[in-house]
Amino acid sequence: MRVTIFTEPHRGASYADQLRFARAVEDSGFEGFLRADHFQSMGADPGLPGPTDAWITLAGLARETSRIRLGTLVTSVTFRLPGPFAIQVAQVDQMSGGRVDLGIGAGWYEREHISYGIPFPGTVERFDRLEEQLAILTGLWATPADGRFNHHGDHYQLVDAPALPRPVQAPGPPVIIGGRGAKRTPELAARYGDEFNMPFKSVAETAEAYERVTEAADRTGRAESGRRPLTLSAGIVVAIGRTDAEAERRAAPLHVKSALPPEDPVVGSPARLVERIGEFAAIGATRVHLRLIDMADLDHLELIADQVLPQLDPAR
Repeated sequence: MRVTIFTEPHRGASYADQLRFARAVEDSGFEGFLRADHFQSMGADPGLPGPTDAWITLAGLARETSRIRLGTLVTSVTFRLPGPFAIQVAQVDQMSGGRVDLGIGAGWYEREHISYGIPFPGTVERFDRLEEQLAILTGLWATPADGRFNHHGDHYQLVDAPALPRPVQAPGPPVIIGGRGAKRTPELAARYGDEFNMPFKSVAETAEAYERVTEAADRTGRAESGRRPLTLSAGIVVAIGRTDAEAERRAAPLHVKSALPPEDPVVGSPARLVERIGEFAAIGATRVHLRLIDMADLDHLELIADQVLPQLDPAR
């Protein structure tokens, strides 16, 4: 099982906080460090010292780490234009030596758009923009170095784009598409994704989502196209401890009201987390993203590294 750590810096984390945590993730043996791409806290707590831009942060971490994979869960298509964004991601991939994962989605948190003057169209248009951005990003990266890329869509027009710079990973950084959507999300994951992620839901709900995306992959002829198999991953909110009291202390922020949809966290012992990861493996997941709430709590990270990672079957 591949295990990455996922964090939400909009809750309150400076670049220095994230660097310290990412280095601890690397030193502890995890596969990667992925972060949310949000510009505002989602509860009453303002999240001091304030937000950090995901891709500026990842560019810095790319130069200050050496092994772990780095990326987003997930970047919103409302935040950036696809042409310049392809350049940003390719550059960070170069800066990291080819360690970037691009998680991308339609966006959902309207409040941060209002706060920072970012247009927030309706759901249908956001998914239309997501589809176009996926076509543009993957199209640019797949264009030969001496070629040109064109796109004529309803929302974006690219004319004779030089498709530079080139990312290190070919044909481009792995694309993670996830979410709870029952219709367009599975289709987009099957067509453009390298990984489908179901974020922070129960094993039963995740299994249903995997069935939908697998059926979509069959309908779109993914296997016949010669593309790599779609990785299935799960997000798990984690609050574990050596004692029940320690686990409950770490779980306390989960009880604070926020804009997040309902989740299915693992609260309890390291053994409980091992059990949950095994349950996800049984339905086809080969990668899990563990969401830790407090980046200052390095002991939480060390506990997982010491008592959970050694119990996972590396072949799964």
